[in-house]
Amino acid sequence: MIHIFKDKKPTLEEAQSLVDGYVEMVRSPIHGDIQILVNEEGLLKGLDYNKEASETYGTGIVGNAVVLKGDARWD
Repeated sequence: MIHIFKDKKPTLEEAQSLVDGYVEMVRSPIHGDIQILVNEEGLLKGLDYNKEASETYGTGIVGNAVVLKGDARWD
């Protein structure tokens, strides 16, 4: 699943709830203006491959993804 934020920054607690764990930020190699938050331990936990997020953002993603655009980006 992909959760997209454009105008409002999610809190750390909201992001952790959406990815079901600790948050890690990854960068898209094809969309430099966005940030993607994923479960930091997703690979270790064997979370399912997120085909939609991986194909859309050009990087391998497992588990839920939180996409931050525009004013929703974290500093």
